[in-house]
Amino acid sequence: MGYDVQAVIAGDEVLRIASRELPGSAVVRLGQGLSMMPMTDELFDAVTDGSGTGDLGFWRLPGGFDALLARWSTAGPIAYVEAEHFGGVGKQRAAVWADGSLALGPLDEPTKQRLSQAVSPVSQALRRLGAQTGVGKDEFESVGLNRHRTNEDWIVDTCQAQGIDADRRLPTAVRPADFSSGSGP
Repeated sequence: MGYDVQAVIAGDEVLRIASRELPGSAVVRLGQGLSMMPMTDELFDAVTDGSGTGDLGFWRLPGGFDALLARWSTAGPIAYVEAEHFGGVGKQRAAVWADGSLALGPLDEPTKQRLSQAVSPVSQALRRLGAQTGVGKDEFESVGLNRHRTNEDWIVDTCQAQGIDADRRLPTAVRPADFSSGSGP
């Protein structure tokens, strides 16, 4: 089974305040005081300035969104991460903004920092946000990013926990048919 997530990650309060100005955003609690905002199609459209994906090398970072991330980072460090894995093969890319500018990355290669073990780009970004490792777990697992495998799964889980109709929060492409309007069978 694959893993495909693109998201903004920051301290819970920083991300909740930032997300208020964005239609289509959903803030999902992780561990260690962090939260994530999955990049949905609606959120992508709301934050892009139409200039393309920029020069940071991310495959799903909306054009101009890095400037908004820099602005938000004046309230606390904020990361944008992308991770895609299938069948043991995959890639990650991560960057962190702090104090109004790019502070780390973009990273796309693991580094050897801990007892000769490679530290993934996402774990490096999480570390910069204050995440700590657990017994036998890297930062990725310690904050719970391994709980779900897609942005949609994260949104559904959060909506269910809050008693919100998840079908109305998902991008149209993954939303089941809505027959509650009376137009269905």
